[in-house]
Amino acid sequence: MIQTRNSPRRRSITITDVAGAAGVSKSTVSLVLQGSPLIAPETAERVRNSAAALGYVYNRRAADLRRESSNMIGIIINDLGNPFFAEMLVGMERRLADAGYISLMAHTNERLDVQDKVLTSMHEYHAAGVILCPAFDTPPALLERTRDSGIPLVIVVREPATGVYNFVGADNERGTFDVSRHLVEQGHRRIAFLGRVGGGPVYDFRRSGYERAMREHNLPIAPGWIINIALTREGGRDGIRQALAMNPQPTAAVCYNDIVAFGALSELGEHGLVVGRDFAVTGFDGVAAAAHTNPPLTTVDVGPGSLGESAAEALLERLVNPDAPPTRHLIEPRLVVRQSSGPPK
Repeated sequence: MIQTRNSPRRRSITITDVAGAAGVSKSTVSLVLQGSPLIAPETAERVRNSAAALGYVYNRRAADLRRESSNMIGIIINDLGNPFFAEMLVGMERRLADAGYISLMAHTNERLDVQDKVLTSMHEYHAAGVILCPAFDTPPALLERTRDSGIPLVIVVREPATGVYNFVGADNERGTFDVSRHLVEQGHRRIAFLGRVGGGPVYDFRRSGYERAMREHNLPIAPGWIINIALTREGGRDGIRQALAMNPQPTAAVCYNDIVAFGALSELGEHGLVVGRDFAVTGFDGVAAAAHTNPPLTTVDVGPGSLGESAAEALLERLVNPDAPPTRHLIEPRLVVRQSSGPPK
């Protein structure tokens, strides 16, 4: 039919229309039309049926052009309330900027639903690659779908318990072994460990290092000395309250990270105890603030900024060589002894 000047124009069907008909987001529609494995089969089928019913035609060439021109790297962080991750993020952004990439950062706050949506959006906006620190209890299937979707992926800090991925993290077992051995050499015999039971491989490795140091020095671990807490300042306070209620009391605490140790320092001070003299406390991570607590905190320094740069470098290498085998890079930790870990009275 020849359309005259006064004939009404038929509105083009858009991706928004398909999303509304299928009851999903625009990002989900886009991923389905690209053939992404990230979307559940039943959802993908519903989207395709809706697109066909509406007569929607997917402009694959336009999508390809957008994808080819992307210079954006997605960085997904689980807990920006912890300065370790903020310092690590700075290192990532610095290295990526030097290479000409723009960082798009997202904070999941340990929420699996947010993480899922962010990963979908990163794919929709054709991120050149993704650096991910997974939220606690991330399903292995989500990581597998992301890895297999075609976007270069580097996992940082929290290594999955299953599967093979490009990974950058720290030698956690070595770190807690070194700091626990330091406390033993200071003369401590009753040493507690404050961490989150069920916290994944990082927790398992850090607890293992503590247990190995105790075992190699023929020291028992009494019931209750492995204290389950939230990985927050308040969690550190709670762990110390539990330790001080024990009989006999521990004389030292190996804390899962520096944030937990900061809470432990505060709680001990409120009990009138002098840290480093009446009770020893150690951390893990090596955040900048650890040097400025009262007293300064003994910690395991993994160089958060340098670790972030290493993760960015691993992703850049993956972009150049996408078919190379996955790599696993562990940062060697460094024990930094300060005044918080003196000998017992």
